[in-house]
Amino acid sequence: MKNLFQSLKFARSPRRVQRRRLSIDISRIAAYVIGDVHGCYDQLMTLERIIAADASRLPGPKLIVMLGDYVDRGPDSAQVVEHLLNPPPQDFHRICLTGNHEMAMLDYLDGHLSLERWLQMGAASTLLSYGMDVDHMRQVYRSPQERDDRIRSAIPESHKEFLRSLPILIDADRFLLVHAGIRPGIPLDEQTDEDLVFIRREFIDNAHLLEQWVIHGHTPVEKAHPEGRRINIDTGAFYSGRLSALRLWNKRGRILST
Repeated sequence: MKNLFQSLKFARSPRRVQRRRLSIDISRIAAYVIGDVHGCYDQLMTLERIIAADASRLPGPKLIVMLGDYVDRGPDSAQVVEHLLNPPPQDFHRICLTGNHEMAMLDYLDGHLSLERWLQMGAASTLLSYGMDVDHMRQVYRSPQERDDRIRSAIPESHKEFLRSLPILIDADRFLLVHAGIRPGIPLDEQTDEDLVFIRREFIDNAHLLEQWVIHGHTPVEKAHPEGRRINIDTGAFYSGRLSALRLWNKRGRILST
């Protein structure tokens, strides 16, 4: 397993344009932050209905923030991306952040990551959701380049542009919304994109040093709950069936799950 992560780290070395970092005021907004979807379209639809019912009792504007990892592992990545390209639920705004799986998918589509390395991250189910069976394609297309060309041409341009457009962080005063976490002690403007979507232990083990509440996913947990000054809302939807969201409203939080 260690060797796998080392190989993936090596694979994410190409220079990328730094992702946008947003700053918004959510003090008068009911904000619902959704954890890692990983192709679980049905759970996302169920959670959106739960959120809509909860929000109907609250005044003022409503916002959904997606924390990334929409693709890989679960069965319906293409459907999830297509859904996120459409308007949000009625009376809501929506902001989608990037996760490491979107960055890996884009690295593959841009020719910076091999298919084999993307497959190690759960891409076979993503390709199936776009109508491509990798095992079958290996029989039909003997040349890896021919296979790659076929895959890359089959992903809709609108989905590729979605992957390119995703910001990486939201600074919301008391709260910081990000896929994986941050490196404690480093100013926000000096945090690297790679840390924001890949970091684990250095962040998790030092949550007591954080100056803001960090709302994140990336590292699956059985139940979403506060720890130090962070709240992890990745409840492993693709294997547990539980997709979770954190409602931030009136300076309080509430966990909603499928």
